[in-house]
Amino acid sequence: MKLHLVSLGCAKNLIDSEVMLGSLVNAGWVITDDPAKADIIIVNTCSFIEPAVNESIDTILELAKFKKNGVCQHLIVTGCLPERFREKIVRALPEVDIFLGTGALDRIVHAVEDPLNFSKCLLPDPNLLAMQTKDTHRVRSSSHIAYIKIAEGCSRHCTYCIIPKLRGKYRSRNHADIVAEARSMVLLGIKELILVAQDTTSYGKDLNMSVGLSGLFESITEISENVWVRLLYGHPDSIDESVIKTIAKHDNICTYFDIPIQHVSGTVLKRMGRKYTRDDLYRLFEKIREIAPGCALRTTAIVGFPGETDKDFKELFDFVEDICFDHLGVFIYSDSEDLPSHRLAHHVPKNTAKKRHDRLMSLQADISVKNNQKYIGRVLQVLVEKKSEDNMFIGRTYFQAPEVDGITYINSSQLKPGKFAGIKITDAFEYDLVGKTV
Repeated sequence: MKLHLVSLGCAKNLIDSEVMLGSLVNAGWVITDDPAKADIIIVNTCSFIEPAVNESIDTILELAKFKKNGVCQHLIVTGCLPERFREKIVRALPEVDIFLGTGALDRIVHAVEDPLNFSKCLLPDPNLLAMQTKDTHRVRSSSHIAYIKIAEGCSRHCTYCIIPKLRGKYRSRNHADIVAEARSMVLLGIKELILVAQDTTSYGKDLNMSVGLSGLFESITEISENVWVRLLYGHPDSIDESVIKTIAKHDNICTYFDIPIQHVSGTVLKRMGRKYTRDDLYRLFEKIREIAPGCALRTTAIVGFPGETDKDFKELFDFVEDICFDHLGVFIYSDSEDLPSHRLAHHVPKNTAKKRHDRLMSLQADISVKNNQKYIGRVLQVLVEKKSEDNMFIGRTYFQAPEVDGITYINSSQLKPGKFAGIKITDAFEYDLVGKTV
């Protein structure tokens, strides 16, 4: 019996998908990349914002065709979409045989092996789901990079965010268990370990751990000097100086700071439920650059949030212009009735929000070109990802995280994917670099 799984959304979702596949492989199932040959099709969904919801539904409907045109017997939908919309999604998608919420991912083998006797929609409390451990089998989606989830859930109350409802309260994993998982990944040949959580820089604070994120970094960097360690999804409120210093101190930790700010206007931040100020953000990024010169800064922002005025947007625009982020993602506010922000007054027209999005992204494109041009003529260490065509490979530098940032094109005929190489940068574009072997 064969199964096909599609994983949508963020890196945290990808880990859940890898864990589900690990359980299924242990139970004797064979994975196929061809949905037309799959007896069971699984879609692990995202529903964070409206575009993610639409992508999830479109994917489900597309794969449902294989119940008629292929050998698929059952279609199973897991993750955030059923968790968010619950029984409503069951009625809206009769093509789906079983829905598993985020708290039911550990039931996937039972659902696959006995679908006729399984609940149509299973939505247990996500807080009760046991966290993965070093012994949890995962079917890795990459041979040379691995995401490691260091915590689950979120205990913040940002008014635009549904994650706490979908994933439960913030829960840190055991320090030693994470380090053991990282060590096993390195032994399997992984060259980049990427630590993720909904709020990675809050790691350990929920348990009053004596060893927090800095200590976790220290332990992981000791495993191997030849493996990159990267941190994603930080928070301005929870990143402290000790973490910044630890990242700056170790050569094998990517000096890459991913800290979503969402906005800088005091009025908007208050309505968002964010506790910092614009001045706090200026001080934070100045401190990071002081402690870690040459670091890469990445952030995200939301435009069109209810009540955002032209003046508020100008504050954000000016801030981005001042800081000159290496990478910036801009989202248009995504409204929904189940969000606290839905009840706020003065919603921004979509066309106004779109114009603000385009202006900010245009500014960032200019900034990115200037930032990238400084690398021309320099030799950078690049992790080679894959061969794209004859005499051309694709890789990433320390300031290019997988999937979310640009890439480095390498002119070469003799490189090995999954290895590091010294690459001389010969050209730069808005987001990508071009180089050659030296």
